[in-house]
Amino acid sequence: METHILSGQYVDLFQRKIFPAELRISGSKIAAIIPLETAPQHYLLPGFVDAHIHIESAMLVPSEFARMAVVHGTVATVSDPHEIANVCGVAGVDYMIRNAAGVPLKFNFGAPSCVPATPFESAGATIDVTGIEALLERKEIRYLAEMMNFPGVLNKDVSVMAKIAAAQRNGKPVDGHAPGLQGDAARRYASAGISTDHECVALEEALDKIEAGMLILIREGSAARNYAALAPLLRSHPGKVMFCSDDKHPDELVKGHINELVVRAVAEGYPVFDVLHAACVLPVLHYGLDVGLLRAGDPADLIVVDNLEQFTILETYIDGRKVAEQGKSLVASIPVEPINHFNASALVPEAFRLAAPAKSAAAIGCRVIDALDGQLITGTSEALLPVADGAVMTDARQDVLKIVVVNRYRDAAPSIGFIRNFGLKRGALASSVAHDSHNIVVVGVDDESICRAVNAIIAHKGGISLDDGAASEIMPLPVAGLMTDGDAASAGLQYEKLTLKAKTLGTKLAAPFMTLSFMALPVIPYLKMTDKGLFDVSRFAFTDVFSTAANGAEGA
Repeated sequence: METHILSGQYVDLFQRKIFPAELRISGSKIAAIIPLETAPQHYLLPGFVDAHIHIESAMLVPSEFARMAVVHGTVATVSDPHEIANVCGVAGVDYMIRNAAGVPLKFNFGAPSCVPATPFESAGATIDVTGIEALLERKEIRYLAEMMNFPGVLNKDVSVMAKIAAAQRNGKPVDGHAPGLQGDAARRYASAGISTDHECVALEEALDKIEAGMLILIREGSAARNYAALAPLLRSHPGKVMFCSDDKHPDELVKGHINELVVRAVAEGYPVFDVLHAACVLPVLHYGLDVGLLRAGDPADLIVVDNLEQFTILETYIDGRKVAEQGKSLVASIPVEPINHFNASALVPEAFRLAAPAKSAAAIGCRVIDALDGQLITGTSEALLPVADGAVMTDARQDVLKIVVVNRYRDAAPSIGFIRNFGLKRGALASSVAHDSHNIVVVGVDDESICRAVNAIIAHKGGISLDDGAASEIMPLPVAGLMTDGDAASAGLQYEKLTLKAKTLGTKLAAPFMTLSFMALPVIPYLKMTDKGLFDVSRFAFTDVFSTAANGAEGA
């Protein structure tokens, strides 16, 4: 058995002290930790863990995600394969597990609890109670992934409670998803067996959920950025928080991962041991992961950093194997065989025409989704929109554009509504990454641009596309319409190119494609568009695009 030695300033996160030491690594384990009088002035500490992430949202298969993540000191993830499961079912979960097995990073997959997420959209697959029970019996499945059907939990829906009971029988934690839930509702949700929540957007909400018995995941992803609101928990409740990204697009993954939150928190004055407890320790303890925490007998999963301020990753080790050094990944690429479920046919511009009610005249009042930069939640508003040739038009002067969702699993009439705050002056943006059922979602100024952007995705059976008002370009996503079969650097460049071009069309959103991908998610308040229609999450019911309240001004 191969033995090697690492020496440096040993960071003991349990005794909360730092001292010069020698780590003796035998095979994949830490055999001993020997204190020294002196040692090199770099630091040895456990690797970082992303406590909740959908790998698919990086637009990378797990093996390529791993090759980039280890460079940033990530040694493990708690990964919900919910996205690919909504497209391909259990076969999608198996695909992620098989691909992940080809690389050393420790992916810990959950059983997706809500496939489909709701009955209010068309998904590509269903995983029922029997399917969930079978998944939870597998050793590769470490937990029941986020229970998004919080009304089902509160109302003790039979199938929802059966899934939770299956996790409990198998001794596996249950992840939560309860945006805005507080008070008695939060307590009832937690008491059902829900252990975490990553959807808090305000400190008061997080404190309420901690009081209810949940652990809080501080999320800072590409679309939802809640660190600023929740960081005070690192001081007030340091043993109750973890870090997660939830969704991390490739251009941002290339730049950093959980290490960015660690650097930010320490720079803001939060105690380094508390920060590292959130980034390294609590995810391992809570989920019972086979990830080392730098103790004798543990798997040799660790990082070497230059200091405890910038945390520049010098080396990353997993199971005693060096997997990254000086900003370069040592993990080799493996072959990627795509899996998919995509059956939509090309459309014509007339398919995106929204006919006005028969009595309407020059203008009509419509309900409008208000996109919010850096948030998954949306606002709601109304707008008086022009009518021409019997069709309701967009109005870029009011920044009210069309939002359309096209069923990717079968040919069906598109669902059409309106959205504000995308800021496009021309063209359209479209994506087959459309949480959670991953139909095609598009926002655009005119029907021709919308049609071209959608047809580019249909032609490639998945991708993100942009139409500038004259022509379209696309980043293909051949794996389930969610992931590229290429590497992180290439994906990051492609994605960044489309994002920059989107901003030339007028959008001010920091991550327009990521924001777009959540506009069809009917489990996040308040107003969303699915392939079945405009959905009011606060009422958990569909609502009419045309607003009777606004139509008092009809014909003005």
